[in-house]
Amino acid sequence: MTGRKLRVLIAKPGLDGHDRGAKIVARALRDAGMEVIYTGLRQTPEMIAEAALQEDVDVVGLSILSGAHMTLLPRVLELLRQQGQHDVQVMVGGIIPDEDVPRLKEMGVTAIFGPGTNTQIIVQAFIEAVGTSLARG
Repeated sequence: MTGRKLRVLIAKPGLDGHDRGAKIVARALRDAGMEVIYTGLRQTPEMIAEAALQEDVDVVGLSILSGAHMTLLPRVLELLRQQGQHDVQVMVGGIIPDEDVPRLKEMGVTAIFGPGTNTQIIVQAFIEAVGTSLARG
């Protein structure tokens, strides 16, 4: 994968209508040289997994503020695996209680970011998760 841009899908699953943070992260990832696809608000797990497959992404970044992370994330992970996307990393940002973090990581979530996380930390985590050098465009 060396020499090609990291492809990232940013999605807002569920009924949460607040996407400012997702857009800020998407812009930071884009500014770091990644190809970013933003699916918009109110995406179902099925829509997210299908978009990840169609766009051939390396990482799926989910923004969840609604409290439905323990319902939505397992379903997204399950669908990605069913589609053979075992190498796709899944990261989540939003309101995730500390007690849910270990279980989400056991399920396969690569990284979890809380409110106010510096975007450079997020960018670096995306890069490290895939283990690629980005082509600066």
